[in-house]
Amino acid sequence: MSEPRPSKGTLYLIPVALGGVDAASWLPPATLATARALRTFIAEDAKSARRFLKAIAHPGPLREINIHLLNEHTGEDRLESLLAPLLAGVHCGLMSEAGCPAVADPGAGLVLRAHGAGIQVEPLVGPSSILLALMASGMSGQRFAFHGYLPVENSERVQRLKALEAQARGVTQIFIETPYRNAVLLDALLEHCRGDTLLCIAADLTLPTQYVATHAISEWRKNPPVLHRRLAVFLLYREQP
Repeated sequence: MSEPRPSKGTLYLIPVALGGVDAASWLPPATLATARALRTFIAEDAKSARRFLKAIAHPGPLREINIHLLNEHTGEDRLESLLAPLLAGVHCGLMSEAGCPAVADPGAGLVLRAHGAGIQVEPLVGPSSILLALMASGMSGQRFAFHGYLPVENSERVQRLKALEAQARGVTQIFIETPYRNAVLLDALLEHCRGDTLLCIAADLTLPTQYVATHAISEWRKNPPVLHRRLAVFLLYREQP
C-alpha cells in the first residue's frame, strides 16, 4: 500500500524593506508573522536574506534556515529544483533584494512555474518603490506602464526615451536605473525630452533622505538634483491634448 502524497506547500511572496530601513516599521504584522513562521526561503542573496530575517526577529537559528538562491544567473533548469520543497509539502518564502518579489525582480519565472505545478501562491503586503513613486507623482494612476531598466548604450537609451515620451500622452511611463548610472539617465532626459513633458523623480523612498518631486523638463533643467548612488524611480507623463 503506497503512502499518501503530502499536500503541496504554499509559496509566499514576502516584500522586504527598501534601502535597508527598519523592516518591522514598514511591514504589516501579518506579513511579519508569516515570514517568522517559515524555515525555507528563496532569495537573490543568502547574506542579505539572513540580514532581513534577523531584522524582523525571526525566532529560528539563522544558520539553520534553508535559503535557496534565485537571481539573474539562475538558469531555467534550476527553477524546477526550486519547486521541489513546495511539491514535498514545505511552505516557502520568496524574497526580493528590495521591495516586492517578482516585480522588477527575477522571481516572476518561479511564480509562473508554481502556478503550472498547482502550487498555491500568496502575495503578502509590503512596500513597492514603483507604486509608491506612482502614488506620489501626481501622474495618471489609471493608465501606466513599467519598463524596468533602459538601454545602457547612449544612442539606444536616447531612442528609447523618445519612444517613451511619445507613449506618455495620458499614460504614465515608469522606469528605473542602477544608482551609479542615474546621472547619465537624468542628463539624457533633460537633453532630449520636450520642455513641457512632466518628469517625476522619486529617490530613497521610505528612507530619511526621501525625495519626490514632479516638474516639467524645462524646470528640471534649471536645478537638477544630485542622484548619484541613490535608489531612484523615474516617471514621464504628458497631458492628453
